[in-house]
Amino acid sequence: MTLFRSPLAKPFAALTLVAALVACGLPRSGPKKSEILASSVTAKGDTFIVPVDHRVATIASKNVPIGFGRSFRDAGLLGSDVIRPGDKLVLRVWENVDQGLLAKPGQTVTPLTDIQVDGDGFIFVPYAGRVKAAGNSPDALRRIITEKLGSQTPDPQVEVARAAGDGATVSVAGDIGGQGVYPIERPTRTLSAMLARAGGIVGDPQVAQVTVTRGGKAGTARLNDIYENPAMDIPLRPGDIILVQNDPRNFTSLGALGSQTRVKFTSANMSAIEAIAQVGGLATNSADPTGVFILRDERADVVNSLMGRTDLKGTQRVAYVLNLTEPDGLFNARDFLIHDGDTIYVTEAPYVSWQKSLSVVTGATASAHSLTQAVTGK
Repeated sequence: MTLFRSPLAKPFAALTLVAALVACGLPRSGPKKSEILASSVTAKGDTFIVPVDHRVATIASKNVPIGFGRSFRDAGLLGSDVIRPGDKLVLRVWENVDQGLLAKPGQTVTPLTDIQVDGDGFIFVPYAGRVKAAGNSPDALRRIITEKLGSQTPDPQVEVARAAGDGATVSVAGDIGGQGVYPIERPTRTLSAMLARAGGIVGDPQVAQVTVTRGGKAGTARLNDIYENPAMDIPLRPGDIILVQNDPRNFTSLGALGSQTRVKFTSANMSAIEAIAQVGGLATNSADPTGVFILRDERADVVNSLMGRTDLKGTQRVAYVLNLTEPDGLFNARDFLIHDGDTIYVTEAPYVSWQKSLSVVTGATASAHSLTQAVTGK
């Protein structure tokens, strides 16, 4: 059997191969700009295509505010350092005699540690008996114990301090210097003071968030807001769980960008320009600067405002389009804030498809020519 019997056989074979490759689709990083635009609601798709100008950037950049609700802010500071059932106390008793009631021979001070206030609010102190602790401040309890011991040993000196226990305490966890259970004391009755007591924030304070869970409800605020806004420095309550963590928000970069990855936020407010720069910028040899898309599941109230509508309910799919070749394009990208869960997708420039097609054609032609030479020996 003889192949390539006519002079047109070789180019015909090459064209056939090219057609087969094109039919399978050229390799690419994602949909073309025209394909995304074709999914518009106006083209009976399910995505709102919204070109970004100053107005759009202003409306779409409103982040959902985070902060502690009224129930947290209006709690009010706890009173004086009141002892509660479940608290643990540390007592120290000094006696001015060589052989005191409590002290060992040769010692003048007796430490009494891990004394837990029982469910009825009482503690037991040797030689003082069962003493009512709950409802008293440490200083008031000190005076009570001193009076009870004073009739048995001359001029005793008593120190009372609260330690972590099941009473007026909070739990602190996460990116903090010292995780643990801490008592709410006079210096640590507010959130910022307790964070300092627990060793301070570990990590970048610019993106740290603090979540407080209380009675089945949770509130979250940014660390900067807690320090800058007194209303966010909430009073603490027994049983509060405080979790400190770096900003959990992230976005995804795809297409003709420096990298295709999932990226964590590095600032409280990140613009599209900053996000693009963070992943290495546009791919110089392939990106279409008119096809920068921010894909977002947007709130209905925002889309209604953008589109001049009132009928939309629930989240809506929106593809915001940035054109970085326009005079205001870079300014709009600077003003457009990225939200948690956004996808930044940059389409390839049209010439890239031509370049790929040309590579397929020239490659197929060269392969056909080589095959012809191998078969015919010419």
